[in-house]
Amino acid sequence: MESHLDFDLAIDFQEEGEINLKVIATIDKGWKLPSMREIPEGEDGPIPTDISFEFEENAFEILGETTESEGIEAMDPIFNSFLKHFKKEAIFEQKIKVNDEQALLGIEIYFMICNDVKCLAPDINFIQVQLDMKNQSFALVEQEVELSEEDQALTESLKIDLKGDASTQLEDEEEDKSYATIFFLGFIGGLIALLTPCVFPMIPLTVSFFTKGARTRKIGLINAVMYAVFILAIYLLLSIPFHLLDSVNPEILNNISTNTVLNIVFFTIFLVFAISFFGYFEITLPNSWSNRLDQKASSVGGVLGIFFMALTLALVSFSCTGPILGSLLGGSLTSDGGATQLSFGMGGFGLALALPFGLFALFPNWLNSLPKSGGWMNTLKVVLGFLELGLAFKFLSNADLVEHWGLLPREVFIGIWIIIGAAMALYLFGIIRFPHDGPKTKLGKPRIGFGIITIAFVIYLIPGLTNTEHANLKLLSGFPPPLFYSVYEKDSSGPLGLKAYKDFDEGVAAAKQSGLPILLDFTGWACVNCRKMEEQVWSIPEVYQVIQDDYILISLYVDDREKLPEELQFNFERPKGGVKRIETIGDKWATFQTVNFQNNSQPYYVLMNSNFELLNSPVGYTPNANNFLSWLIQGTEKFESIDE
Repeated sequence: MESHLDFDLAIDFQEEGEINLKVIATIDKGWKLPSMREIPEGEDGPIPTDISFEFEENAFEILGETTESEGIEAMDPIFNSFLKHFKKEAIFEQKIKVNDEQALLGIEIYFMICNDVKCLAPDINFIQVQLDMKNQSFALVEQEVELSEEDQALTESLKIDLKGDASTQLEDEEEDKSYATIFFLGFIGGLIALLTPCVFPMIPLTVSFFTKGARTRKIGLINAVMYAVFILAIYLLLSIPFHLLDSVNPEILNNISTNTVLNIVFFTIFLVFAISFFGYFEITLPNSWSNRLDQKASSVGGVLGIFFMALTLALVSFSCTGPILGSLLGGSLTSDGGATQLSFGMGGFGLALALPFGLFALFPNWLNSLPKSGGWMNTLKVVLGFLELGLAFKFLSNADLVEHWGLLPREVFIGIWIIIGAAMALYLFGIIRFPHDGPKTKLGKPRIGFGIITIAFVIYLIPGLTNTEHANLKLLSGFPPPLFYSVYEKDSSGPLGLKAYKDFDEGVAAAKQSGLPILLDFTGWACVNCRKMEEQVWSIPEVYQVIQDDYILISLYVDDREKLPEELQFNFERPKGGVKRIETIGDKWATFQTVNFQNNSQPYYVLMNSNFELLNSPVGYTPNANNFLSWLIQGTEKFESIDE
């Protein structure tokens, strides 16, 4: 079973018999090690890393608490909680007073390793070190542990006489935002910016300037295309400072994006942008900037002049493009892609802005098909104001989650969005108006259509105010505060209220008594795909009904840290060498999964009868509800055929 990290030891010998011991964890790319910091009560999170020391009485004195390196503090995509973790390397330090010249010290590291989709079962690494204080040296000691008869008996009790092939059909369908998705979102943002009053009227003016003002049509085309290329280049250049920050300190972007103060600043900025879009005031950069660039564009001429023209467009259009770029900035820096994702987003945005200038220069007749500037652009700007207002509360929600203020529990957040959506619908239907709106006219079909879509979205949000099964707004998963951050008491029973046995033997006994097959669910509190399966697949009525009526559900949590009774704790010899101490319920079920199914990922689903005969091949994360339902039905059919 791979742990995706290695542990090493360093010891600094100091005066008066003290040492500074360092446990150094080297972590594989794409994985992260949780901090030692305890998860606040009421929050979800992985099992914290824990380091303990074993030694003969009076041989050592532990001085103070174990400290850890800086790490990354960020909103975790699995738990929707503000957590600390380590990437690449983690260093844990402990000061120790050594009372014997020759002393044997044991260091036990209890840890869980995660990526952005799942956490593996907890594991233990035990390091034993022989200290020589006189020569200020140390040596690692090879462990030789003989399993007692009790250990061997308890190890054997983990094994079941499994009949059938337990090879898995895991589907690797991680749903991280790809660079292509970020580029597409940036492109859509650029298209929206094109339609705003700051940019749209400039398209025919600028294209005409290049095509009619040049000595030849060919030169005009080249200049227009060059202008478009410079627009794209300018927006790509805006992301370069973030790459420089990222190269100096890879953690800084995550730290910035999840900073409480910064999230409140973003909330304030987007609130101001929204009010500006509503027409109560204009946000513009100093006129001197654009005037100076305009003068340079006129005086310099040639390629450099075209570049200054493109830069002038970027500055003049800032009041409309700024909020959209701010959304890209805020969204990109909260993800692991950081500066690279920001560059893809900026590239998509710049390309969308640049394309019309190049295309209309190549095909000038298309200019005749452009709609006339008018009130529709102000309508678009006001709608963007409502969207900015909704996004502002997302940033405030981030700060609220980080600080646990309790200002915006899930239902309050959704309630605010309902109010914003209702106000936007009233505006689109002409019931409420803003300063820059012209005289009342007959509503156009696009405006009515968008109004109907807005009302539909508001209706979709309403169940989110309840604590019913419909409160899980799947389309918005991860955007509102998580379900557990709620004004309601949450049910702590099995998934979706299903009857779930938490002990394998109890579940098997129930299956024998009821005559039903078993759905064995290897899961974990630290498993995002487990939650997705439960909330998005198991919640489908047909799937839910089959699990409830046709199976005995046994859910084994591989990361449960509740201690086993002392008489049930034991040493387990790993197949590839080394000994693992089974102390917790999670240790037991994680080892049970590995021993019997040669698999350590979650979710992992197995269908069997009470005689441990597999009914079909186990599966992992299966986001397609129809596929999972077919797999369940296939199991019941095989179960019935065996019974016959």
